[in-house]
Amino acid sequence: MSEALESLLDLLDIERIEENIFRGRSRSAVVPRVFGGQVAAQALVAAGRTVPEDRLAHSLHAYFLRAGDPGAPIVYSVDRIRDGRSFTTRRVVAVQHGQPIFHLSASFQTYEEGMEHQAPMPPAPDPETLPTAAELLPRYAEVLSDPVVVERILEARAAVDLRYVDAPPFGTVGEVREPRSQVWFRTNGKLDGAVDDPLLHAVLATYVSDMTLLDSILLAHGRGGWVTGDVVGASLDHAMWFHRPFRADEWLLYDQESPSASGGRGLGQARIYTQDGRLAISVIQEGVVRVPRQ
Repeated sequence: MSEALESLLDLLDIERIEENIFRGRSRSAVVPRVFGGQVAAQALVAAGRTVPEDRLAHSLHAYFLRAGDPGAPIVYSVDRIRDGRSFTTRRVVAVQHGQPIFHLSASFQTYEEGMEHQAPMPPAPDPETLPTAAELLPRYAEVLSDPVVVERILEARAAVDLRYVDAPPFGTVGEVREPRSQVWFRTNGKLDGAVDDPLLHAVLATYVSDMTLLDSILLAHGRGGWVTGDVVGASLDHAMWFHRPFRADEWLLYDQESPSASGGRGLGQARIYTQDGRLAISVIQEGVVRVPRQ
């Protein structure tokens, strides 16, 4: 396991300070606020730690209410909404400086057999044939708003091996492209021993899911995104459905598209597949996407 992955797991291992109350911390991100994927992942950890181990996360729905302060702790309060025979529901509110910054509802289910069908996995190249982030991102240093952005992105994503199938938005600024994008990802290291449990794999997928989902919106307008300064914005809401077992330390294909952008908002939707073609997760996110005023 890499040092960066150990650091990420430590970050996600939030502290229980009271029954149903947990405390998390943050680390620096590419932008001067708490990374949305981090607070969503920590909130799912808080919810999952109040649920029996035989009940697995099958969905989450979240709203980003305020920008998080990376220099302050985040308190997660869990409301045990319902414990049914098959399903368990939890609500989590993340608070900083006395104000809610994030709200999550999550549902967990005991395993059961059922009908089976899925959308087929789209074509994608072998991830091992694609450049790593460390190989790819320095090529675009000149188009970024700040020369140190590459270093900050690489540091923020060091725990994850994330590989773009095609050029990222900041690699083709000014070129209008189809609003679709694909990345392969997995953790930079194997998860084994005491940390290897289904909740952690769901939590790590939640963490990564906020990294690139809105890219396809930018592609449709030839924008490079937050790292080039030609767009400002933030995540508004985020939803995930966990369909089938998967491992976050094995290659997952994140197939993303944007069906709409209007009113200063853009919608991204995606499916996450295992390398052998099983549909593991569906994701939808809306974000504020604005062109900066001159």
